[in-house]
Amino acid sequence: MHIYGWVELALFMVLLGLSAKPMGLHLGRVLEPDGKTFLDRGLKPVERLLYRLLRVNPGAEQDWKSYTLSLLIFSLAGLLFTYAVLRLQHILPLNPQRLGPVRADLAFNTAASFVSNTNWQNYAGEAALSYFSQMVGLAFQNFVSAAAGIAAAAALVRGISRHSAKTVGNFWIDLIRVNLYVLLPISLVFSIFLGSQGVVQNFKPYEKAHSIESGEVQSIAQGPAASQVAIKILGTNGGGFFNANAAHPYENPTPLSNFIQMLSILLIPSGLTYYLGRKVRNQKHGWAVWSAMAVLFIASVLVCWRAESAGNPRLTALGVNPEAGNMEGKEVRFGTFDSALFASVTTAASCGAVNAMHDSFTPIGGFVPLFNIQMGEVVFGGVGSGLYGMLVFVVLAVFLTGLMVGRTPEYLGKKIESYDVKVSVLAIVILIFSILGFSAWAAVSSWGKAALGNSGPHGLSEILYAYSSGTGNNGSAFAGFNGNTVRLNITLALAMLFGRFLMLVPVMALAGNLAKKKRLPPSGADFPVGGLMFTLILMATVLIIGALTFFPVLALGPVVEHFVMTSSSILY
Repeated sequence: MHIYGWVELALFMVLLGLSAKPMGLHLGRVLEPDGKTFLDRGLKPVERLLYRLLRVNPGAEQDWKSYTLSLLIFSLAGLLFTYAVLRLQHILPLNPQRLGPVRADLAFNTAASFVSNTNWQNYAGEAALSYFSQMVGLAFQNFVSAAAGIAAAAALVRGISRHSAKTVGNFWIDLIRVNLYVLLPISLVFSIFLGSQGVVQNFKPYEKAHSIESGEVQSIAQGPAASQVAIKILGTNGGGFFNANAAHPYENPTPLSNFIQMLSILLIPSGLTYYLGRKVRNQKHGWAVWSAMAVLFIASVLVCWRAESAGNPRLTALGVNPEAGNMEGKEVRFGTFDSALFASVTTAASCGAVNAMHDSFTPIGGFVPLFNIQMGEVVFGGVGSGLYGMLVFVVLAVFLTGLMVGRTPEYLGKKIESYDVKVSVLAIVILIFSILGFSAWAAVSSWGKAALGNSGPHGLSEILYAYSSGTGNNGSAFAGFNGNTVRLNITLALAMLFGRFLMLVPVMALAGNLAKKKRLPPSGADFPVGGLMFTLILMATVLIIGALTFFPVLALGPVVEHFVMTSSSILY
């Protein structure tokens, strides 16, 4: 664990903290229908035009049921559209490699993956998808699914900040404004930066290169990668344009591009915590939520970095230099620290981009990204989804604290009652049942076991990671697990849809119920949510629920594997 890693980690956290306020202020303006931004002069006419085309009344708002229904209908339409593009890509334009249609079950899995902001990929992008499919089918979903997550978070924050209200905003306005004023302009600048670093952006057919040694012909993939990489990172989508994802030199060519990509993954989730504090008029609360996320994140980085730096004693015994750490599955240009940091960033957020093979991490190194996902993707989390997931834990933390002191809990002047607790618990239980239910089914089924690349505890970790990643809408993988079979494509697609949309319904119900509550005057029952004590309680709530739920199965997977690696001669 060299000094360079410590310096980079410190710089990363400082820049992330400094970016939270300006990003949060901008989001606050964008998420108000009449908010003024510096982009209004150029984009306001486009916004008005879109309202007219979609017949949206910019002065109207929706209750939580209408808001949720709009989001679900829009997402269903997006799923069908993406499925159609993938199935018909052989007759659509921008297909210089003349790739055929995507198989039905794989097309369903991919459409569900991108509409749920998961971007799990059971295909190799350069070998399976045309430029049209990548740009129109998938990149479009990268924008709108990210915007839908931010919109849902904004609706919940409005529910918390309003009182005696029947509405939580307008989904269509939020969707349009987030895309116009946040995702599109930042992605444009980001794409230009990536191009300057060497990320490709063209429509050329694949290049043919002749090997100097053998004379064999090698096909070098091309395509409009920079534009898709920008939004996959910024929107915490994560789907790679190329199969090797952010380890591919055409997606992530330099240490600088690697650092900026990691920072960009957490940019909007970090800014949303400042937006929360500003919206509820309690900035200390926003910083307390940010601090809880930051501490959990730093802890995950340090554990993963330590495990990967220590290396594998089995390989050390065979003569591999232990000072290099565990370099299996890692890019030499990034090394153990940047691989561990990227793995922690991408799984703390619901972003499936990877610059190293998680399946090749040490058992404890692989434990960290797996547990990050299982905590609910709330350690900053995805754009929007991380904040509304963490706010569910906030409600539970306030409720549990109230039970301990024997008083009716209050959160920012509103009583937390049985309905609020029930829908919050339901949101978490949906994730738990999806992860453990599908994992158990696959682990005892012939179709699940046939997909394993490894036996023993690592095989269990591969199955568990797949359904955790799907349900948590993360998209990264222990890629030794072959998910591209009919049953796995379908079950993983269902896990993604459950994790995104079944969870959203109770979250939106919580938003609607909080919005209609009256705000009470300050009292002794109103637990302070802006200090160190609240930060510690919130962290404990997240960790305890995660540990109690998933530790038994984690003990059978990565924990057992760690002891097998370090304390025995067992081979499996």
